[in-house]
Amino acid sequence: MSPTDASADAVSAASNDVGSGACPDEGEDSAARGIGRGTDNEDTLDLRLPDELVALFEEGRSGADAATASAAGWHGHGQRSWSDSTALRASRASGGDDLLDGVADWGPIATPAGVFQLVRVCVERDLALICRWMNDPAVTAFWELAGPQKVTEDHLGPQLAGDGRSFPCLGVLEGTPMSYWEIYRADLDPLARHYPVRPHDTGIHLLIGSVTDRGRGLGSTLLRAVADLVLDRRPACARVIAEPDLRNIPSVTAFLGAGFRFSAEVDLPAKRAALMIRDRSLRDLL
Repeated sequence: MSPTDASADAVSAASNDVGSGACPDEGEDSAARGIGRGTDNEDTLDLRLPDELVALFEEGRSGADAATASAAGWHGHGQRSWSDSTALRASRASGGDDLLDGVADWGPIATPAGVFQLVRVCVERDLALICRWMNDPAVTAFWELAGPQKVTEDHLGPQLAGDGRSFPCLGVLEGTPMSYWEIYRADLDPLARHYPVRPHDTGIHLLIGSVTDRGRGLGSTLLRAVADLVLDRRPACARVIAEPDLRNIPSVTAFLGAGFRFSAEVDLPAKRAALMIRDRSLRDLL
């Protein structure tokens, strides 16, 4: 599981992002779920776990190694509260495809803010930059990864060396790295224990690095672009998931402005989160 998405926007006024500045109430969420009732946007609890997830649990019981167990607990909180003795493992899909359908090859896209691309993190090249962002007080409040470069490196390492369920990358806008992203398989993450998961649910976490890029709606613009990119490049994925800290109103607002809907409040080990969902079936309506 990962830290609050778009957390760096927490220092900016919520009014700069599209949305109300507060989470919709339960009635509003019920109305959102009512659109297209019976389609992909309906949040019904499917008690049958995906075959992939069942296989991963079985493999974990049979003796997953300690290194992989450690990696399973790292998706962004800067804590190991998510790891357990039955660490999830995953095999690469048949045909050599990775678990996220080749994020590194998704290429640049045009956005209202300019040409944007997700670029795989290279520790040798990017560690100092990401570490500097993590030590910004506004970021530290939610990512909890402040400290020397070793802290950041320990966060990135298990993802880069893992099985491909989480992809750490820089967001490069008009040729300039300006944000840190994690694209991850929410259905293969411990987050799946806390909400009605569906196969191939894909999660997003975002950190806007530069103070000058915060507070002007850029978070919403890029979140919408990347969520749509996920849906375009991952045909099996029907929903993009996020779980920002419920206290981070600017972050929740940024997701609302990006076409996500507020689904529920979720109690996670490290926070109470707002479960935000962008549905394939509603992408042209929100």
